Amino acid sequence: MIKKSTLEKIIKEDLAEIWSILTIEEKHLVADNFVIHNFKKNQIIYAENDEPEYLWCLLKGKVKMFKDGIGGRQQILRLYRPIQYFGYRAYFANEPYVSSTSAFEPSQLGAISMKIVTRIIDQNRKLAWFFIHELSKHLGGSDTKMVNLTQKHIRGRLAEALTILIDNYGFEDDGETLKIYMAREDLANLSNMTTSNAIRTLSTFVSEKIITVDGRRIKIVNEPALRKISKFG
Repeated sequence: MIKKSTLEKIIKEDLAEIWSILTIEEKHLVADNFVIHNFKKNQIIYAENDEPEYLWCLLKGKVKMFKDGIGGRQQILRLYRPIQYFGYRAYFANEPYVSSTSAFEPSQLGAISMKIVTRIIDQNRKLAWFFIHELSKHLGGSDTKMVNLTQKHIRGRLAEALTILIDNYGFEDDGETLKIYMAREDLANLSNMTTSNAIRTLSTFVSEKIITVDGRRIKIVNEPALRKISKFG
């Protein structure tokens, strides 16, 4: 059980962007209703067709949003890093979730009821604008990704997936090894390709001295070349 003082510290530090635009009364309301959840690797946070209930905030770890397609093939739609909010779009749309989320690794998340969130929005226009801004960014990113996944060649799609991992999670202390270890299947699902194509393309990048691969550890040797392939497809 997390002490209230510790919980308030977590909220103030990790929800700083939202925290700064709340009134004192609203801060008390959030602190009294904010719940910490711990998820194991691959554990589902919410599933497609579930009814939305919470605003989720990733505090520690990594989370993926995905959708199951034809034949059980999975498409990774978005990757979340600390501190990012998710799970609220479906509630605002008054519909069930159209995708699922799960933890890539052991992760800690905070959750607050969307009923509380909407109550605050009704009296705080700044919070409403915060969510409008977040939704607009995600919509723009989704539009760009849709074009890239349908028009780029395999090399461009996989290079883009690797740059997304760089931009979301960064590198280990060596400044080259990606700070996320992904199975080939996950890389394929992020890149909209088969696992075999992802493996072959990774091998090509290795032979071109753009990356090195050691199991699930990927080291980016030539980031400018990788970003060039991502950009021009």
